[in-house]
Amino acid sequence: MNKVYLNVLGISYSQTQTGAYALILGEENGNRRIPIIIGGFEAQAIAIQLEGLKPPRPLTHDLFFDFAATYNIIVEEVNIFRLEEGVFYSKLICNNGLRQEEFDARTSDAIALALRFQCPIYTAEDIIQRAGIVFSNDPQHVPQKKSDKKETLTSKNATELELLLKESINREDYEQASRIRDEIKRRKETTQ
Repeated sequence: MNKVYLNVLGISYSQTQTGAYALILGEENGNRRIPIIIGGFEAQAIAIQLEGLKPPRPLTHDLFFDFAATYNIIVEEVNIFRLEEGVFYSKLICNNGLRQEEFDARTSDAIALALRFQCPIYTAEDIIQRAGIVFSNDPQHVPQKKSDKKETLTSKNATELELLLKESINREDYEQASRIRDEIKRRKETTQ
């Protein structure tokens, strides 16, 4: 895998999905950004660490960090290794001094842990090419996402949209699910 080093640039409220946030990752020494839609709890866990805050009680990621540290386990790196139908797949590369192990993780959890362990975050070049948004230093430049799934939704009938919605929810692809939900809602409003 041709690794691309990523930095956590910040979190913003998602314009496409109610109650969700966009985690923005940016390539080191480059102008490509990857927005990843995450839930409120995960956004809180990441934001607290980014801001250097210490909650009165440990969050789940803090508990994991303390547990791992007690048993001399470190997270060496996080790899966002696959992008399938809008869902990012990640793994934690861990080491206890005797052996290295890989663990599947939701990307939001992996990033929250990477911040706590202060370990690098990587993705593959093909993932950043497919999901990345290129930002220009030109203030007049409007960033363009490489692909827009909205176009394909307009060609689907109501039954197909309902099926796609269920599939997206089952895959935990909430960003796609919100686009489908919005398309269904738009169609209902235009028929009334």
